[in-house]
Amino acid sequence: MDAWDIPAETFSFSEEIKKSRFITLLAHTEGVEAARAFVQQVKNEHSTARHHCWAWVAGAPDDSQQLGFSDDGEPSGTAGKPMLAQLMGSGVGEITAVVVRYYGGIQLGTGGLVKAYGGGVQQALKLLPRLRKVPMLTFTLACDYAQLAEIERMVARFHGQVLHSEFLQCVSLTLALPHAQVAGFTRNLTDLSRGALHLAPID
Repeated sequence: MDAWDIPAETFSFSEEIKKSRFITLLAHTEGVEAARAFVQQVKNEHSTARHHCWAWVAGAPDDSQQLGFSDDGEPSGTAGKPMLAQLMGSGVGEITAVVVRYYGGIQLGTGGLVKAYGGGVQQALKLLPRLRKVPMLTFTLACDYAQLAEIERMVARFHGQVLHSEFLQCVSLTLALPHAQVAGFTRNLTDLSRGALHLAPID
């Protein structure tokens, strides 16, 4: 994907359903380790709650390798799965949802639980402040001093950034370019230098 929405901040939404309090928390978590850390943080902050159910889409919205969910003691399929379904349908990436339940003594039944957990995430997503993330790729590029000004203009034109410049016998640049702009930039660079200059990807 060339770009996707991410949470702009940690956001919470709270509601009471049949005397149980449900608190839905959404956070920006880049990668599974960050997602796990957020779940643990919520568990620590709400240590007296009965359940801490969670789901995450820890990478891009279409990255099926970084999905996870847990019912945390609720009946199987009533919490984590409906929460994950809401996240996956939202188009938001790098996001973790934790729903904290303070049990009020009245059982909701499986349908009621699905509605409470999935519905809490759905409501929170509607209100969530978002940012647009454009994934950048980094490269090194060596050029002559005479070519520098034109290359800097090209980087700006393709919505990139010069991260670092080193001025020795030639100029050594570290560039960041949006994923979707790399092919166009490369074509322009080839035209400018008649094939003499090449981007070298940094892993």
